[in-house]
Amino acid sequence: MTVIAPRRAPSFGEVVADRHARGELVVQPRMGFADPERMRQGLLAAREARAATIGTITLDSYTRVGDHHAVRRALAADADLNGYPIVDRGPATTAAMLDGVLTPRFPVQVRHGSADPRRIVATLLDCGLHAIEGGPVSYCLPYSRMPLGIAVDNWRQCCETLAAARGPGSEPHLETFGGCMMGQLCPPAMLVALSVLEGMFFWQHGLRCISFSYAQQTHIGQDEEAIAALRELISRYVPYARTHVVIYTYMGVYPRTPGGALRLLAESARLAVRAGASRLIVKTTAEAHRLPTVAENVTALEHAGAAARGVAESGQIADTGIYHQAKALVDNVLALDDDLGRALVIAFSRGHLDVPFCLHPSNAGRTRGYLDSGGRLLWQRIGALPIGDLVELPSAERMTSADLLGALRYVERKFDHPVAAPEITLGARHDLSLVNRKQGSIT
Repeated sequence: MTVIAPRRAPSFGEVVADRHARGELVVQPRMGFADPERMRQGLLAAREARAATIGTITLDSYTRVGDHHAVRRALAADADLNGYPIVDRGPATTAAMLDGVLTPRFPVQVRHGSADPRRIVATLLDCGLHAIEGGPVSYCLPYSRMPLGIAVDNWRQCCETLAAARGPGSEPHLETFGGCMMGQLCPPAMLVALSVLEGMFFWQHGLRCISFSYAQQTHIGQDEEAIAALRELISRYVPYARTHVVIYTYMGVYPRTPGGALRLLAESARLAVRAGASRLIVKTTAEAHRLPTVAENVTALEHAGAAARGVAESGQIADTGIYHQAKALVDNVLALDDDLGRALVIAFSRGHLDVPFCLHPSNAGRTRGYLDSGGRLLWQRIGALPIGDLVELPSAERMTSADLLGALRYVERKFDHPVAAPEITLGARHDLSLVNRKQGSIT
């Protein structure tokens, strides 16, 4: 059998850094199609969009969980999948699909969602690709029932495999998904801490080109503060890596109207620029209804690129204590064990890291977040998190199902119906606009 030799992919980190230095926000879709020709056409359309774009191959759900028998059955039956099955398509097919797509200014990243991506990583390297995303916590707790310790070991092996692929003109890139845990209602300090900790894990296991994620939340001022905290902690804890920050357009319940979806996307693009991020993962007007088409992805890329133009980075940003909370969480984990993987497992077992509303068996589930009357995402309960001296909690009033549903739909209603202010019942009763009075900071 003739195997097509993979062409060297352009360095993901270098392309993003160059675009950022030129004052451009790099915008990226979540696009993934099972058919190689359709995947190729989607990548070419993204490349030709009127914006500073890079490409994405998003994998299907069966590949993410390692059910390759199901993938092969679907392909044999010519059934559609919700992404590209890179392992079962094989390196030759994928390298051929990518031939003529990759350019020095258009790298492609593989996005997957797997707690055990070892076969995915080996395959993408065989295809000539070097950029991927995920993490031992962020791709385990939301998406699997796998024990965290096993996921940590899987990701250690993946990091070492990627690091071993480094060579002349080839710099592997790994993006932490830690800043996107559960998509919504996780207070920013935890998102920042998990993003930093996963990036440190990557560094400890050999990666030298790393991006750090943060998902847009419910209040733009709070998000700017969180991203500033993330950037400061990156410079403190991962000072020698080539790094950048990537923002995700809101990952919770999305606006259902095209106008609302576009307004939210534009705000995420402006947020990314104002906060000094280099890259934005976009969402489309189809997000609340179905998987988007190629044309809808291109529209989203161009809309985000246009919204970002002419926006300036923010100057002074308010300090409500997010940096200090995130740093306390990171420092506590680092004190548990010199091996960061073991430290992460210990931290979750003790509840020192604890993601609100996450039902994974390795997560204690004793923390809660809520929205105050201004739409800021705060702690309602902190469980065993080591930040008790840094936050003020509301009185012990339970969050009702109506409160929870209202908070989950807050962004959807805000952007679909911008004139009507959404109601936040719990936050209205417990407005903590002065969330860090012990440090003398105000919002």
